[in-house]
Amino acid sequence: MHRKSPRVGEATVLTTPFTETEADDLLRCICFKTGPPRRIGVEVEWLVHDLHDARSPVRHHRLADAYAALSALHLRSALTVEPGGQLELSSLPAESLMECIDSVSADLTAVRGLLRTRDLTLAGFGQDPWQPPRRYLHQPRYDAMEAHFDRTGPAGRAMMCASASVQVCVDAGHEEPGPLGFGRRWRLAHLLGAVLVAAFANSPYRDGRPTGWRSARQAVWATIDPVRALAPPLDAEPRAAWAAHVLDSPVMCVRRADGPWDAPPGLTFREWLRADGPGRPTREDLAYHLTTLFPPVRPRGHLELRMIDAQPGEDGWIVPLAVTAALFDDQAAAETAYRAVKSLAERAGSLPAPRNPLWLDAARSGLADTELREAAELCFAAALEALPRLGATPEVQRAVAAFTDRHVARGLTPADTSSALAPGKDHH
Repeated sequence: MHRKSPRVGEATVLTTPFTETEADDLLRCICFKTGPPRRIGVEVEWLVHDLHDARSPVRHHRLADAYAALSALHLRSALTVEPGGQLELSSLPAESLMECIDSVSADLTAVRGLLRTRDLTLAGFGQDPWQPPRRYLHQPRYDAMEAHFDRTGPAGRAMMCASASVQVCVDAGHEEPGPLGFGRRWRLAHLLGAVLVAAFANSPYRDGRPTGWRSARQAVWATIDPVRALAPPLDAEPRAAWAAHVLDSPVMCVRRADGPWDAPPGLTFREWLRADGPGRPTREDLAYHLTTLFPPVRPRGHLELRMIDAQPGEDGWIVPLAVTAALFDDQAAAETAYRAVKSLAERAGSLPAPRNPLWLDAARSGLADTELREAAELCFAAALEALPRLGATPEVQRAVAAFTDRHVARGLTPADTSSALAPGKDHH
């Protein structure tokens, strides 16, 4: 989630400040890099629990020892530690779905094997069902983030320290309109995103008690900040909408070589650019500001879909990756998916994701919601048809088919089918 953040103590690189117009132009150039969709990526986050007693907190010295050992592994994926001690593996951009799956699977096998020698395990929950948020990393970035989020309540700490997800990255798409055009894919991501929230909801518990949400993680994301976690308006041109959203979002912190990283409350990046005198922002400050925005779909040249809960089982993450890849990168499946979710726009209304009625209903009800279930059934069927065309192995196709039969066809989510195991029993 935060792998682009600077190292501890890294200060802002001093370059010539730039203008508001230059910042707007730069954002429009870098947010959607168009071309034929051909690469796929995934970032898998995991909670780390005791192998034998998942409900007992893992002491920091055990995590530190394990993570020091993990740093010596030779992995293809980037391995990073999140603020609460969660682990994230971020794949390289892969030329095919199977290349992505195979490389991350091999890395996860190595990581799990080492953790097991220290009586630790990776746990696939969207939100920790037992442990309250507690910070493992104490760095200026996370000090500033915690202070910023604390102004609006406890949700920010829960997001930082007790949540985990499967983030799928797809290419932005063609410049031209059509099923694989970037404008269509941008809109599809925000409507299909609600279906993905519902289908893969896997966080019904917090502090050992039911929350009333299938995806308590998504409920947390909807309340962490008045602006920072929101999508820009969908009725505007994507590049213009995203650039305006970035510039009009509050600055979380100003990085300093000495002293705390903070910022005047409510100061937007646009206002910072317009300020007179020393200390005006640079391109490096804008790049850092981008890493402090957490919309459900983040354009980083490619599209980063951030709404899917971490999944149960060692290979549960493969299903949302395969389904999302099929629905975005196979033209026939993309067209079917767009038709299936297009009518959901009316239900979403004018409010941005994830705070509109569509997304909130997806997080609360999952596939018990009839409209979301019908859309999911169409989308999963299209994905299953497309997977052979994307070169998916029979094993991957069977995994998606099994998930479809067990969950989608029955209007259930992982939160429904695993609810008997959490909080009363260990479940990984």
